[in-house]
Amino acid sequence: MLLLRQEMYALENTKSIYIEGMKEQYAMNIIGSHDKNLITLSKQFQKDISYRDNTFYVKDCDNEQLDIIKKVLLSLLVLAQHDKTINEQDVIYISRLLHKDKTIDIEQINSEVVGRTLTGKAIVPKTLGQYAFVKEMDNASIVFAIGPAGTGKTFLAVSKAVSALKKGDVKRIVLTRPAVEAGESLGFLPGDLKEKVDPYLTPLYDALHNMLGNEQTDKLIEKGTIEIAPLAYMRGRTLNDAYVILDEAQNTTASQMKMFLTRLGFGSHMVITGDITQIDLRQNQTSGLVEATKILQGVDEIKVIELDAEDVVRNPIVQKIIERYSQYETKK
Repeated sequence: MLLLRQEMYALENTKSIYIEGMKEQYAMNIIGSHDKNLITLSKQFQKDISYRDNTFYVKDCDNEQLDIIKKVLLSLLVLAQHDKTINEQDVIYISRLLHKDKTIDIEQINSEVVGRTLTGKAIVPKTLGQYAFVKEMDNASIVFAIGPAGTGKTFLAVSKAVSALKKGDVKRIVLTRPAVEAGESLGFLPGDLKEKVDPYLTPLYDALHNMLGNEQTDKLIEKGTIEIAPLAYMRGRTLNDAYVILDEAQNTTASQMKMFLTRLGFGSHMVITGDITQIDLRQNQTSGLVEATKILQGVDEIKVIELDAEDVVRNPIVQKIIERYSQYETKK
């Protein structure tokens, strides 16, 4: 049990949060390089927050705000104890959740290991939305993950697929996406099929390289254990014992999505990712992703996870960009 002690310094109008037994290395992780995390925490609560001798000092703060700040610091401490390098996004995300009276079990989220990078670093969910996505990939045959850029949809899906392949749960991985947003016209592109599609699959390759390395990825592709195919080439196939990922699914037509979903064979899993705010189809075309999530609602084996700006794990400014665009489009 951590002992927390609050004290009021009347003359300075400052309150303190003391965490007994907190190791210096944990404190430095929470504070961040050049106090970056502490500065971010101060901005989140619009309070002057400082640190000295295992004690955090907060100026001009009422008891309710102090209680929330305390909870944020304890959540960050859990991350530090799990050897997680804390960044600004962690501070912002936890602060926002606790501001909204939402509960977050940091220990539970960090114990859900999706896979490991080539260097052995554990890949874990970073937000409640990502945690829900990972859990559904464990339980459902088909999972739709809808959300803005930077929410980790593609990375987590590929990480889960590679882990399943390593465990022997599946025999191969199939990665696909609409190769050209407005209709998959690949003929004008130079090279063979792989060379035509590769430019559109960079996020998928990045995730594969992160877990397997370049050389191992290339070997598995050469053997056919990992298959890269444009969506148009999936027609007429049945995919057994495979982990199948459809990326950028918002740019599938209704007929393409139906065709893709009916490729599912025995012993296979499908993950469909997309951002419905970035549909590049012609105006008279319905997004297959939007239509499918409506039609398939309530089917037990199919789950839909919706991620939002709070699940963005890129530069904190990306959250603000997404929120501003969302507000602008709502007004329109």
